[in-house]
Amino acid sequence: GAWTIGLDWWGKKIEEDEAKRMLKKAYDLGINFFETADMYGKGISEKLIGQVFKGMRNEVVISTKYGYDFANVEQIGHAELPQRFEPEFTQKALNASLERLQTDYIDSYGMHNPKLNHIRNDATFEMFDKLIDEGKIKTSQVALGPAIGWTKEGLEAMERKSVSGVQTVYNILEQTPGNELMQKAEKQNVGILVRVPDASGILTGKVKAETVIPSNDHRKDRKQEWRQEALKKVEQFRPIAERNGLNITEFAIKFILSKKAIASVLPTVVSVEEIETFAAISDGKYLNSSDMKEIDDLYNTWPSYELKATQAN
Repeated sequence: GAWTIGLDWWGKKIEEDEAKRMLKKAYDLGINFFETADMYGKGISEKLIGQVFKGMRNEVVISTKYGYDFANVEQIGHAELPQRFEPEFTQKALNASLERLQTDYIDSYGMHNPKLNHIRNDATFEMFDKLIDEGKIKTSQVALGPAIGWTKEGLEAMERKSVSGVQTVYNILEQTPGNELMQKAEKQNVGILVRVPDASGILTGKVKAETVIPSNDHRKDRKQEWRQEALKKVEQFRPIAERNGLNITEFAIKFILSKKAIASVLPTVVSVEEIETFAAISDGKYLNSSDMKEIDDLYNTWPSYELKATQAN
């Protein structure tokens, strides 16, 4: 996940040279899937990916997203910008991304946080089919958000023939609606792309109950009460992690990678060291079925939480 190299929404501004070092280190460690969006720094993330992997196009898989009309709008805080997915805008956004990425095709071209009316608009998906026929994109993706939820949007998106991936918030503490989405994904041969796998820092130990989150940090949306409850839940999992010889971060990521429908996990990283840590976890040694059942049983004892969805018209 390459959003942090274009934005300072995770408590750190990453300079260009450091961003390039991070991308190169990821590739050197065997990571070949790079996921971004045109609005991350208004093209900065895409430009950096294009510069680093120029001349290496066949060696990397590039996924980018579009849909926010940021050209003539000043973003205030983290509020959503106007969204557009009509064919003309799609073509214009794609051409701009291709130029920034210095490539003539995108492996996975995504709708960035679409709502239900966008998913139900045949014209957008007919445009994706046309772009696939032209070789401009290989597949399409639907990234659900910006918050957790959008279940119906994800389920309906999987019915579209061009959609090969659905991106959603998913972690060991927040498995809803991910578990439902994964069931359909397996049937439809769609890969689930996981964002927020560390529950906004709870599962890496970066965020504790008393942590003060800066106003410009994306994690400020997590209330202190939620953090306190989440940390208590982490302790319920600790015995399972320890008997597997894992710390909580390793345990949380291996839990996700143990799921059949997972295509890729996209942790938020702000340093070369974090890339090294997460890459080492993806070693093919995951959790056994009895541990996974124990996790499921624990999760099912917890109260449900609010899921975001498209507001009815």
